[in-house]
Amino acid sequence: MKTLRLILGDQLNYKHSWFSTTDDNVLYFMAEMRQETDYVKHHIQKIVGFFAAMRNFSQHLKERGHKLVYYTLTDKKNKQDLNANLKALIDEHDVECFEYLLPDEYRLDEQLKKFTDELKIKTKSYDTEHFFTQRYDLADFFEGKKELIMEYFYRAMRKKHGILMQNENNPEGGKWNFDKSNRKKWKGSPTIPHEKGFRKDVADIVDALTKTDVKSIGEINKTQFNWPTSREDSLKVLRYFCDELLVHFGDFQDAMHTKENYLFHSRLSFALNTKMLSPKEVIDKVLDTYYDAKNDINISQVEGFIRQILGWREYMRGIYWKEMPGYRRSNKLDHQNQLPDFYWTGKTKMNCLSHAISQSLELAYAHHIQRLMVTGNFALLIGVHPNEVDAWYLGIYIDAIEWVEMPNTRGMSQFADGGIVATKPYISSGSYINKMSNYCQDCHYKVKEKTGESACPFNALYWNFLATHREKLKDNQRMSMMMSMLNKMDKSTLAAHQERAQKIINKPDDF
Repeated sequence: MKTLRLILGDQLNYKHSWFSTTDDNVLYFMAEMRQETDYVKHHIQKIVGFFAAMRNFSQHLKERGHKLVYYTLTDKKNKQDLNANLKALIDEHDVECFEYLLPDEYRLDEQLKKFTDELKIKTKSYDTEHFFTQRYDLADFFEGKKELIMEYFYRAMRKKHGILMQNENNPEGGKWNFDKSNRKKWKGSPTIPHEKGFRKDVADIVDALTKTDVKSIGEINKTQFNWPTSREDSLKVLRYFCDELLVHFGDFQDAMHTKENYLFHSRLSFALNTKMLSPKEVIDKVLDTYYDAKNDINISQVEGFIRQILGWREYMRGIYWKEMPGYRRSNKLDHQNQLPDFYWTGKTKMNCLSHAISQSLELAYAHHIQRLMVTGNFALLIGVHPNEVDAWYLGIYIDAIEWVEMPNTRGMSQFADGGIVATKPYISSGSYINKMSNYCQDCHYKVKEKTGESACPFNALYWNFLATHREKLKDNQRMSMMMSMLNKMDKSTLAAHQERAQKIINKPDDF
């Protein structure tokens, strides 16, 4: 039976069972399409990274004897639309069966469901064989529960897979979570090794994007592209992380610094989210490294990393499939403001935002605390509509795919879901940013000044947010201390905070 199999750009699983044998009756299809470059304005490095990784993957399959049709962006046969391309191939090759891997994005899942419903030939979908969990495992796990606490899910995952466990029920090291050990500020020591980077020539892809007038954001050096675009590259980055960075990862995973873009972070998220690496093999390698060097690597470094992969990553995917499609419209705080222009330029007098945004535009990268407590924090404090924040995060980061971006943005960052993901809004004044970074040292504003024109804008915005949403937050146990402080605050002091906050909200690009 002549079978057409579709592989999407984030389904580059070199180890998938599909590829264990070759079959002349199976034709694989991959395509670079305007459908995917244009649904949101992406960082140019994100588009290039995906296309380069797709090309390497297609070459890998061809070298192993698989039949494959690959459309570049400028291919004359490329109709730039998934359905149109598939219909043409089905007709051209007399396809009798269409098969595809289940998409991780709701929009593509819906598109392929509708497409297959209309086909007159046999169709079948397969698991991507990447995640630890299936789409609705998390929904089943929390069925009947009022709160979807990630920690409970994470502990169950540790038990189920025997990861960092002393025995069936007790965690190695005597604690499930070493988060309190993961909050050190980096002050120049220990020395941070240079990232495991690459110097790839991607001029052909960049030139194709220019020729076809694909709109993008950010910067790129087209002869020195610095991200892994093959399984071989990805394994090198994984080994480098384990050998050079893991030893200090946990301690400084929340730290930020103007001179260090990556600190001890792994830079594995793009390799994982394209499925060039699996979460299991990443965790296995980290555990092997830890058990081989327990005298040198503290368990807090390892647990902090595994929590991100086994806990948060699987949890966010589960939340996405549990809550979609309504999740993409959630705006429980009724925020309506526009994203400031400086999110697209980095041109602001607030040093933390200037650095985090400029770095994002330059590298298509910022780590989770920069995203959560700098750019996300400010957007939340000034009441930006979640749609605008969503589009920015989805576009600017090389690892951003909707299943992981949206729950992190609407849930963890913007509290737009009303507390499904986060048990409280992740907001702070300038003091947290100062505690975890050196951003405040050379800032135009003074983090220790609470009021006045030279005071850090985050300070007034913080108290204004609490006052604005007092009714919604008054019964939140995790906010009780701050709400108590708000209630005791001198009325004239609060009024001064609110007046300054309104100036910032009205004209954020002036600050």
